[in-house]
Amino acid sequence: MKKIILFLFIVFSQTILSAAKITETEKLTAVCKVWGFLKYYHPTVANGEVNWDKQLLEKLPKIEKAQTKEEFSLILENWIDDLGPIKEIAPIPEPKDVEFFDKNFDLGWFNNKLFSKKLSKKLKFIEDNRFQSNVEFDPSFDGFKNINNYNNFDYSNKNNRLLMMFAFWNVIEYYYPYKYVMDQKWSITLEQILPLVIDAKNDKEFYLSIKKMSSKINDSHVEFIIYGAFAETGVSDFYYFPATGKIIDEKLVVTNILGDSLAEADNIKIGTVITKINNKTIKELIEENRDQVCASNESSYLDKLVTQILKSHLENVNVEFLKDEKYETKSMIWADYHDSHRNEFKKGALKKNEKFKLLDNNIGYVNMGVIKPRHIPDMIEALKSTKAIVFDIRNYPQITWELISNFLNPQEKEFCRYTHPYLNYPGKYFWTEGRKCGFENKDNYKGKVIVLLNEDSISQSEWTAMCFQTAGNTTIIGSQTAGADGNVWELDFKGFHTRYSGIGVYYPDKRETQRIGIVPDIEVKPTIKGIQEGKDEVLDRALLFVETGK
Repeated sequence: MKKIILFLFIVFSQTILSAAKITETEKLTAVCKVWGFLKYYHPTVANGEVNWDKQLLEKLPKIEKAQTKEEFSLILENWIDDLGPIKEIAPIPEPKDVEFFDKNFDLGWFNNKLFSKKLSKKLKFIEDNRFQSNVEFDPSFDGFKNINNYNNFDYSNKNNRLLMMFAFWNVIEYYYPYKYVMDQKWSITLEQILPLVIDAKNDKEFYLSIKKMSSKINDSHVEFIIYGAFAETGVSDFYYFPATGKIIDEKLVVTNILGDSLAEADNIKIGTVITKINNKTIKELIEENRDQVCASNESSYLDKLVTQILKSHLENVNVEFLKDEKYETKSMIWADYHDSHRNEFKKGALKKNEKFKLLDNNIGYVNMGVIKPRHIPDMIEALKSTKAIVFDIRNYPQITWELISNFLNPQEKEFCRYTHPYLNYPGKYFWTEGRKCGFENKDNYKGKVIVLLNEDSISQSEWTAMCFQTAGNTTIIGSQTAGADGNVWELDFKGFHTRYSGIGVYYPDKRETQRIGIVPDIEVKPTIKGIQEGKDEVLDRALLFVETGK
């Protein structure tokens, strides 16, 4: 009987001890959040009085050895205490006439199950008596607090990898304006990517883990480029299909020839339909690349994906085509960038786009991707008497919004509002004054204003469309835009480069544009049949609307 009781006691004790142990991912997830919070909130750290990166590297071995939440909490408590006393300044008065935007703000993790009550209380005290600065947010803002410190890490060292990941994760946590509209919580992304960073066997695996993390930001501004020996995006490292296209109905349809002689050799024309690449259907390629391509919405994702799947590390590529309801597989030889994109280098091969022109029935057309400010007076003179002007922004405009809106608008109007990070309370944002366009102008354009948009319309394209909507007689025709507005923060590190949207952009009534894009009044998408017949179905629909009002 005594032996049985002893056995049960041992089993019970081991169960209790096992339950009390914490995993490496749990510990590092919590450390990442605490380290980032103290970086921006603790007066001593935020003021740059200590080498905070170095301290993390020194603490990580001790944290790794911690087996229970009590040991873990004690390390963090002592770390905070070692930074010295904090002057009590609470309550910090809120600034007058500032309207806060709090959808991104979340410090609820203070009550983490791993934290002692004492540690949670210390974190809350730091929040209430946080660092206060006179620095104002501007285009030179550096969320890393000296980004140059992160340029020369040896990523063969696990703790260096963790430091880089922690720094990047916390910049997005506190200074990405659209964190609240991500598909999944940013903290879950941290938990998912940490094991990949820990287990990375070389630089490339580390870069790919950070790339996967960046794809979860759900922002079409995000690009991720790997440099050097592990480069995966250098044009010299790939072979390319001699055309580009659009993904429609899980098929890839050629819309533009990039290398005419190579395309002709394989009978590739505008309207050619591709159904498989190297034995993978377009649907399969769509699903398997979701962790590699970051986009705000599905339309933008499919647009960005085309470039990804029309290049290959292999010169010989099997491509399945669909023609006249029959499937045919060809073994193609794809070429280097220069030969596959020869039309870029071949004089006269690229069709010259007109800046503006007069269409039939007294309708004007303006190509916003080509026309520049110096051309606007001539455009106004040529098109001011038309019954409608179609502004094609299925491209990237040349900073012409102000001159054109002055022509379109009868009066000054606000067309957007911004949110900027509130640096004295990291994670919070505040509304700025709105941006305005136009002026009191009795001679403004009186005809219909039509704006064409699609998934290629991003950032300034979307912002310009918002501006033109204030004219009062504007109709948006096309399909969902890229859903990424505002300026872009560029981040350059050893081995990789990335970027993300830096400020929030909204309509004057605070309607969102990020991920949603500019919503068309009349939705029109190109069809495979229309592309094969050489039609611009979006422009055709716009012309029909001008004539019928429908």
